[in-house]
Amino acid sequence: MKTLLAAGALLAVSAPAHAGGIYANIENNAAWEGSDYSAAVTEVHAGYEWDNGIYVQGGPAFVAIDGQETKGEYSGKLGVVGELSEQLDVYGEVGFLTEDKDFSFDGLNVATKLGLTFRF
Repeated sequence: MKTLLAAGALLAVSAPAHAGGIYANIENNAAWEGSDYSAAVTEVHAGYEWDNGIYVQGGPAFVAIDGQETKGEYSGKLGVVGELSEQLDVYGEVGFLTEDKDFSFDGLNVATKLGLTFRF
């Protein structure tokens, strides 16, 4: 269940709102079923965005599952935001969250995100 919650939390995040250079991003993604809280992931990231819209960020992540002690992990994201027109942007992101602070591919939670933003 932890893997599903972590992947869901990674997919729920949106592209960082910044205009290039070095940035900090603190983000919390929580999961609820009705009024029952089940889990949250809080990421504290440092990142860098290049002028071409590509960004990378990473840092500690704090995983809080209901009824369990909060656990420290590592997370990171690699993404790109591109303008298709004055009103339409496209974005994509690959993110990871470790399990037991293990970077092996067997225990690494990975999620992707792809989307469009239309401005009126």
